[in-house]
Amino acid sequence: MSRIGKNPVIIPEGVSLDITDNLITVKGKLGELTQEYTAVSIKIEDNVVYLERPSENKEHKAKHGLYRALIANMIEGVSTGWTKELELVGVGYRASNQGQKLDLALGFSHNIVLNIAPEVKVETVSDKGKNPIIKLKSHDKQLVGQVAAKIRGFRSPEPYKGKGIRFVGEVIRRKAGKSA
Repeated sequence: MSRIGKNPVIIPEGVSLDITDNLITVKGKLGELTQEYTAVSIKIEDNVVYLERPSENKEHKAKHGLYRALIANMIEGVSTGWTKELELVGVGYRASNQGQKLDLALGFSHNIVLNIAPEVKVETVSDKGKNPIIKLKSHDKQLVGQVAAKIRGFRSPEPYKGKGIRFVGEVIRRKAGKSA
């Protein structure tokens, strides 16, 4: 039995979960998310979601835990939301935003201007003496992660000086430079 798949998912107050022929819809105060599903059966009893698989087939085992995790992430997203924070480490690296347009100065000849999806709220913090921070918030975990990975991909942290865009709290494995 899947250790993740057999765990029940509790539906908090203010969140509604609707299941119609292979489509799960979760609505909450922060938004609405939908997800298609196959190979599992879903039951809702007393604000608790249970997932069961029809057989011990390898595909059924894999999808059992997957859909349980996706449903749990959707429920948490529409009730509390997801946040990712990115830190710009490097001399002259700056970030600013005007609405959903993110303007990044990362040492290239021109600034990078990125239009962020409307579902993701972007905020930049630039305190004197500290590295600039980009905060991304949304109800969709996958979308926040994708936008954060795209921003990080413009200037990934390098191992010698540690310069680049990193997640807040991420530890970069440093290398020694060349020996003299």
